[in-house]
Amino acid sequence: MEPVTMARALNLSLRDALAGDEQVLVFGEDVGTLGGVFRITDGLQKTFGADRVFDTPLAESTIVGIAVGLALRGFRPVPEIQFDGFVYSAFDQIVSHVAKYRNRSGISLPITIRIPFGGHIGAVEHHSESPEAYFTHTAGLKVVAPATPGDAYGLLRSAIADPDPVIFFEPKARYYMKEEINPELEVPIGSARVAREGSGATIIAYGPTVSLALDAAGAAEKENISLEVIDLRSLSPLDMPTILTSLQKTHRAVVVHEAPVFGGFGGEIAARISDDGFDLLEAPVARVGGMDAPYPPSRYEKLYLPDVDRILEAVDIALAYG
Repeated sequence: MEPVTMARALNLSLRDALAGDEQVLVFGEDVGTLGGVFRITDGLQKTFGADRVFDTPLAESTIVGIAVGLALRGFRPVPEIQFDGFVYSAFDQIVSHVAKYRNRSGISLPITIRIPFGGHIGAVEHHSESPEAYFTHTAGLKVVAPATPGDAYGLLRSAIADPDPVIFFEPKARYYMKEEINPELEVPIGSARVAREGSGATIIAYGPTVSLALDAAGAAEKENISLEVIDLRSLSPLDMPTILTSLQKTHRAVVVHEAPVFGGFGGEIAARISDDGFDLLEAPVARVGGMDAPYPPSRYEKLYLPDVDRILEAVDIALAYG
């Protein structure tokens, strides 16, 4: 098929899920008539009706609460949280009910919570955050973050089909990157991919930082440095075998994410590598992330977020170690 944007791939994935299962419902702030602030749900209400694609009040706790009730009645709700920084209003519902319901009652909640996340869109506060570590820390949730249109389509289909709740982070700065997608290709939750093969060091990234890691690998190649790039796709569960297989070749790892380094998900990756692959390492695991400060005004976000130079600096330190 013709190349499509990630936004269009997500729209097609939702469209196919709605067409394939009458129990799938899509809802959130402005997702119906408007088609979402990023137009991810554009045209879905017109096709499937206001009973299956509908707008909600501006109340994230209510949105997730509705999803819990619908899931208990046999539906497969796909609520949207309009921006990453708005999810905190629904945090209690997610960690106290969505994540714990199966363990508490034996009843599964097949809820997929879509959350646009990350920076590089020049927005005001609460519109560019990376809250993934809160949810990977919460047992009972699966957490994924695609980096390409093809993975966005396939991962969303897998998430909606999953019997358990999935937090689906969408890198909004990548909504308009294009590629050809294969709707028949399955992208299972829990499976990373090697986005670029290399031998000198492994860069581990997800969501919005995968493109950045690939740019760094391209720049390093000009200096005769070979970097392997792993796109995690799934944060929880985490595909450690793919990471360790890469480290058997490179023996050095650099983890990249937009969230602040302190307490960020990169710390979990580094700890797992130290536990499971310590003997493979020839240098400490490096972490490159956002600054340890609240997300700044848009004119400063380029200083706040990781970039190619900071990744390459971390690679140079790792290569020079010992």
